[in-house]
Amino acid sequence: MGQFYVYIVKCEKDNSFYTGYTNNLEKRISQHNRGIGSKYTRSRGPVELQYYEIYNTRKWAMRREREIKKFSRKTKIQLIKRE
Repeated sequence: MGQFYVYIVKCEKDNSFYTGYTNNLEKRISQHNRGIGSKYTRSRGPVELQYYEIYNTRKWAMRREREIKKFSRKTKIQLIKRE
């Protein structure tokens, strides 16, 4: 057990959002900004953290990540602003 984070970052190049999960949020954001985080953010970086949630299990973090990835851009913005 540990802490897992579901996060949304905004990509600077095109203002798109990327959603992911990790067990080390700071390290993961750094990876995205160094171009080694994901194929999607590699050409769209740098990224800026917009939102995150904390889960106790990888299973629940992965479920929430899948759920958020299906959201429309409008819904993601509403989620970010709710924080």
